Amino acid sequence: MAALVDSRGNLRRGLILALVVLVADQASKWWILEVLQLPLRRNVNLLGGGAFGLDLTMVWNRGVTFGLLSGSAPWHAWALAALAAAIAAFLIRWMVKAENTRTALALGAIVGGAVGNVIDRARFGAVVDFVDAYAWNWHWYVFNVADAAIVLGVLVLLVEAVTARPPEREAA
Repeated sequence: MAALVDSRGNLRRGLILALVVLVADQASKWWILEVLQLPLRRNVNLLGGGAFGLDLTMVWNRGVTFGLLSGSAPWHAWALAALAAAIAAFLIRWMVKAENTRTALALGAIVGGAVGNVIDRARFGAVVDFVDAYAWNWHWYVFNVADAAIVLGVLVLLVEAVTARPPEREAA
């Protein structure tokens, strides 16, 4: 019975984090598009400007992470949205069975980010990316809150996989 209570608690925590990520992602994109109106500007410098910096730069990402699988056909955005939704459903099933809170939260971050990007694809046919981090003349890929949550969630899952202790065996 305790395991059932823990899994429900982990599921609840993971879903709450997914919702927080989703709201933060959509609110930030609304602010970029409607308040700052970044598509009408080239970019906005937030920090630095010399060797290191952080700018707001509007990019419509028609692909997935790092612009992979990009395409401009109308069906393409819907296909990527369907794939992301299927992955989110798989991750929620995994979240139901998560063995610990850290895994459930990592899955929640990924699900919230994936759903946020699915909403963009459904609304705009592309994902709103706007955070441009750079060092010297090297720019990282422009990303958004959803992308950051997905990457952090995946990193936590990788750390969990590498540092997990094998289950203890019962004495025969």
